[in-house]
Amino acid sequence: MSDYRIFANHAHLFPKNTKPNGDIDCLTSLMDECGIEKAVCFSPFWHQMDMYAHTTGQNPCEWVAKEIKNNSRFVGFGTVDFDRQNLKEQVKGIKNLGLLGIKIHPAAQEVNVAGKELFEVYEEAEKQGLFISFHTGLHWHRIADYQMLLFDEVAYNFPALSFSMEHMGGYSFFNEALLVMNNNSRREPGEVFAGWTSIAMEKDEFGNTRRGAWSITDEQLCDLIYQTGADHSIFGLDTPYKDAKMIKESIERIKNLPISEEAKHGILGDNLRRILKVE
Repeated sequence: MSDYRIFANHAHLFPKNTKPNGDIDCLTSLMDECGIEKAVCFSPFWHQMDMYAHTTGQNPCEWVAKEIKNNSRFVGFGTVDFDRQNLKEQVKGIKNLGLLGIKIHPAAQEVNVAGKELFEVYEEAEKQGLFISFHTGLHWHRIADYQMLLFDEVAYNFPALSFSMEHMGGYSFFNEALLVMNNNSRREPGEVFAGWTSIAMEKDEFGNTRRGAWSITDEQLCDLIYQTGADHSIFGLDTPYKDAKMIKESIERIKNLPISEEAKHGILGDNLRRILKVE
């Protein structure tokens, strides 16, 4: 294991024989290869379970809780089915299963970040002490539903709710994501976190370094730490969509940034341990 005791957010977990490289054995092997001690596993979305004959009709939150049970390397987050009316009961069910948070993907789930349904989920998640990891940034759905400044509405209306903005809005919306963090830097007791997930620079066909749709530069990352401090950034995997090579490169990138050791340890695990109260 790494000296950094890496505890990573944002591992998508899927049942065997569904998503390639997405099951718990593949994730475990990847973590071993990358020197990762512990990871947060997101349950599939409800509609993803219904895509396969051997998983259709299953509750994905119950499935992920069972899949990681008694395995100290994994922490589970559930998901909410917004097509059902019992939203608060679903959130309570996530808590009762021993899961520590909720993954919400406004674009993929086609819901508005500041909509009535989500506010109902935030209210109950705040009561239950559940963390929320949001997808942020481009995802081929109407931008009005998930534009970055809507996350300021979440922070304003639910001051005790802690959440992460995964991908930090990517190339197009990084500055707006940083604005939301800075605008809520004095907020208590909830916290807003930058999710350092799938933010790698890319290469064009000529080998030149370019900013892809998700890329964030080293300079931007250092500015983020300078402006928001060492305590509000968390590293994410985005497996199985990212492989071991990409993840190892991301870890090395963080270790080599000109930021404090405190910040590096925070990004790679300490901040996530603190906010989830996990040892």
